[in-house]
Amino acid sequence: MRLAILGGGGFRVPLVYGALLGDRDEGRVTRVTLHDVDGSRLRAVAAVLAEQAAGVPDAPVVEATTDLDEALRGADFVFSAIRVGGLEGRAADERVALAEGVLGQETVGAGGIAYGLRTVPVATDIARRVAALAPDAWVINFTNPAGLVTEAMSRVLGDRVVGICDSPVGLGRRVARALGADPARVWMDYVGLNHLGWLRGVRVRGRDELPRLLADREALGSLEEGRLFGADWLRSLGAIPNEYLHYYYFNRETVRAYRRAERTRGAFLRDQQAGFYAEPSLRRWRSALAEREATYMAGSREASGAGERAGEDLESGGYEKVALALMRAVARDERTTLILNVRNGTALSVLDADAVIEVPCLVDASGAHPYAVDPLPGHATGLVTAVKAVEREVMTAAESGSRAAAVRAFALHPLVDSVTVARRLLDGYTAVHPGLSHLNRK
Repeated sequence: MRLAILGGGGFRVPLVYGALLGDRDEGRVTRVTLHDVDGSRLRAVAAVLAEQAAGVPDAPVVEATTDLDEALRGADFVFSAIRVGGLEGRAADERVALAEGVLGQETVGAGGIAYGLRTVPVATDIARRVAALAPDAWVINFTNPAGLVTEAMSRVLGDRVVGICDSPVGLGRRVARALGADPARVWMDYVGLNHLGWLRGVRVRGRDELPRLLADREALGSLEEGRLFGADWLRSLGAIPNEYLHYYYFNRETVRAYRRAERTRGAFLRDQQAGFYAEPSLRRWRSALAEREATYMAGSREASGAGERAGEDLESGGYEKVALALMRAVARDERTTLILNVRNGTALSVLDADAVIEVPCLVDASGAHPYAVDPLPGHATGLVTAVKAVEREVMTAAESGSRAAAVRAFALHPLVDSVTVARRLLDGYTAVHPGLSHLNRK
């Protein structure tokens, strides 16, 4: 099989290639084509992959190109892992938001909206090229904001695009460990949007063990989410939220912590990765990855007093393993259950059929099929519907160039909640991102 990786000069590509190296079964990926608009980053990552492949028999052949059409032709699977504007763009998104006193974060709130406005047009163009050049390919979307971008691409590709995220995987792994259970044998009742979901039940051998976990303060304290949110709040919810919900439940505290920080997260990663790309090697990549994982969500942990990450949580979230499992299920009809970002259908009654949600799915040769889920409680329904409405405004603005739609996207987000601030945010983003300047004219 042939795999095309768009954003092939990205820092996490070696994680994906490492997972491919471990797959020795028939029908595995034998050729990987890296695509990126930045040739120097492509060369850096290709050098690291060559080190990874050294001594591995029949390692997948790696090619690199800056020509999108060349990368797509003949692909069986396409990973979309692009970052429009690079880490400098992310750092700018964060700075503009924090200057207005609202959250500066890559996927949540104002920063996520700005990132979406830049990314949706590019992702939609990619979807059109896939439809034209590789109509039988499956697209696995890594690009953030993952739910929003997956939904935009699905308007072209339908159910042949599936979004993945490592947050639910990491949460499930930590909860299973706290319960002394095998993560592969646990059913997770998880539902929501990308970076906006709740774990509502944990079935081990047919029994929901989440109430037992919530009642055990020591066990909760062993979880990163227990330290982040506090045992009392988790018990109040009767669920364990995705870590990104800390930005909603403790917004003021987090904004204060982020504004005190010496650098934003995007600026930190930009500076850290610059050293790797200047002198790429597998050793330097591993060192940078370890530092990246250790400092993940540092501002939120500071705001909550959660302290440093536990050693067992420093393993990379596992999105590359989810992607490999998804490919195996589709290509070999190895039926499995994965938490994915897919079109809703009738799974979550509060949203329409085309809305992309994040839920457990049965995956087989015909694709990913969401399981029906119980309705969310009122507080969660309110957040999900509000954020989905914002995502739809982002898509409208990105497609039409409508300034009014862009202002609505910012103003309607629960973490902005001011039309005046929304207008200033849009002005700030159009000033630092030339590609958004058209939103000032309509």
